[in-house]
Amino acid sequence: MPNLKPNATLHDFQQYVAELEVERGFSDQNAQNKCLLMGEEVGELFKAVRKAEGIAVDPRSKIADIGDELADIFIYLCAIANRYDIDLAEAFDAKEKINKTRTWR
Repeated sequence: MPNLKPNATLHDFQQYVAELEVERGFSDQNAQNKCLLMGEEVGELFKAVRKAEGIAVDPRSKIADIGDELADIFIYLCAIANRYDIDLAEAFDAKEKINKTRTWR
Protein backbone atom coordinates (compact mmCIF):
# COMPACT_ATOMS: atom_id res chain seq x y z
CA MET A 1 0.00 0.00 0.00
CA PRO A 2 1.47 3.39 -0.97
CA ASN A 3 2.07 5.94 1.76
CA LEU A 4 1.84 9.68 1.47
CA LYS A 5 4.30 11.45 3.73
CA PRO A 6 3.21 14.31 5.97
CA ASN A 7 3.60 17.76 4.39
CA ALA A 8 3.63 16.17 0.95
CA THR A 9 4.62 18.23 -2.05
CA LEU A 10 2.67 18.30 -5.28
CA HIS A 11 5.28 15.95 -6.74
CA ASP A 12 4.69 13.58 -3.80
CA PHE A 13 0.95 13.56 -4.54
CA GLN A 14 1.59 12.73 -8.20
CA GLN A 15 3.89 9.87 -7.21
CA TYR A 16 1.36 8.60 -4.67
CA VAL A 17 -1.43 8.62 -7.28
CA ALA A 18 0.79 6.68 -9.70
CA GLU A 19 1.43 4.05 -7.04
CA LEU A 20 -2.17 3.77 -5.90
CA GLU A 21 -3.33 3.35 -9.50
CA VAL A 22 -1.06 0.34 -9.86
CA GLU A 23 -2.26 -1.09 -6.56
CA ARG A 24 -5.93 -0.58 -7.40
CA GLY A 25 -5.69 -1.78 -11.00
CA PHE A 26 -6.33 1.57 -12.68
CA SER A 27 -2.93 2.14 -14.30
CA ASP A 28 -4.09 0.81 -17.68
CA GLN A 29 -6.75 3.54 -18.06
CA ASN A 30 -5.70 6.09 -20.68
CA ALA A 31 -5.89 9.87 -20.41
CA GLN A 32 -9.22 9.98 -22.24
CA ASN A 33 -10.79 7.62 -19.70
CA LYS A 34 -9.36 9.67 -16.85
CA CYS A 35 -10.73 12.90 -18.35
CA LEU A 36 -14.20 11.39 -18.67
CA LEU A 37 -14.08 10.09 -15.10
CA MET A 38 -12.88 13.48 -13.85
CA GLY A 39 -15.78 15.10 -15.70
CA GLU A 40 -18.20 12.93 -13.76
CA GLU A 41 -16.54 14.02 -10.53
CA VAL A 42 -16.82 17.68 -11.55
CA GLY A 43 -20.55 17.14 -12.00
CA GLU A 44 -20.74 15.61 -8.52
CA LEU A 45 -18.85 18.62 -7.14
CA PHE A 46 -21.34 20.98 -8.77
CA LYS A 47 -24.22 19.06 -7.23
CA ALA A 48 -22.57 19.23 -3.79
CA VAL A 49 -22.04 22.98 -4.18
CA ARG A 50 -25.66 23.43 -5.25
CA LYS A 51 -26.80 21.65 -2.11
CA ALA A 52 -24.44 23.68 0.08
CA GLU A 53 -25.72 26.91 -1.48
CA GLY A 54 -29.36 25.95 -0.93
CA ILE A 55 -30.13 25.42 -4.61
CA ALA A 56 -32.68 22.69 -5.26
CA VAL A 57 -31.33 19.23 -6.03
CA ASP A 58 -33.07 15.94 -6.63
CA PRO A 59 -33.73 14.59 -3.12
CA ARG A 60 -33.12 11.06 -4.42
CA SER A 61 -29.60 11.99 -5.56
CA LYS A 62 -26.61 10.79 -3.63
CA ILE A 63 -24.73 13.95 -2.79
CA ALA A 64 -21.23 13.71 -1.37
CA ASP A 65 -19.17 16.17 0.61
CA ILE A 66 -17.54 19.04 -1.31
CA GLY A 67 -14.13 18.10 0.10
CA ASP A 68 -14.53 14.49 -1.03
CA GLU A 69 -15.39 15.60 -4.56
CA LEU A 70 -12.46 18.03 -4.70
CA ALA A 71 -10.14 15.23 -3.58
CA ASP A 72 -11.50 12.92 -6.29
CA ILE A 73 -10.91 15.63 -8.91
CA PHE A 74 -7.39 16.20 -7.60
CA ILE A 75 -6.61 12.48 -7.88
CA TYR A 76 -7.79 12.46 -11.50
CA LEU A 77 -5.84 15.65 -12.23
CA CYS A 78 -2.67 14.00 -10.93
CA ALA A 79 -3.40 10.86 -12.94
CA ILE A 80 -3.88 12.82 -16.17
CA ALA A 81 -0.71 14.83 -15.58
CA ASN A 82 1.18 11.59 -14.94
CA ARG A 83 0.06 10.15 -18.25
CA TYR A 84 1.65 13.08 -20.06
CA ASP A 85 4.73 13.28 -17.78
CA ILE A 86 3.70 16.75 -16.64
CA ASP A 87 5.07 17.95 -13.33
CA LEU A 88 2.10 19.93 -11.98
CA ALA A 89 4.27 22.15 -9.78
CA GLU A 90 6.40 23.15 -12.77
CA ALA A 91 3.31 23.64 -14.95
CA PHE A 92 1.73 25.81 -12.27
CA ASP A 93 4.84 27.95 -11.91
CA ALA A 94 5.16 28.38 -15.68
CA LYS A 95 1.51 29.36 -16.03
CA GLU A 96 1.72 31.84 -13.17
CA LYS A 97 4.68 33.55 -14.85
CA ILE A 98 2.39 34.14 -17.83
CA ASN A 99 -0.56 35.16 -15.67
CA LYS A 100 1.54 37.74 -13.83
CA THR A 101 2.14 39.58 -17.11
CA ARG A 102 -1.59 39.87 -17.85
CA THR A 103 -3.89 42.70 -16.95
CA TRP A 104 -6.84 41.44 -14.96
CA ARG A 105 -8.85 44.67 -14.56
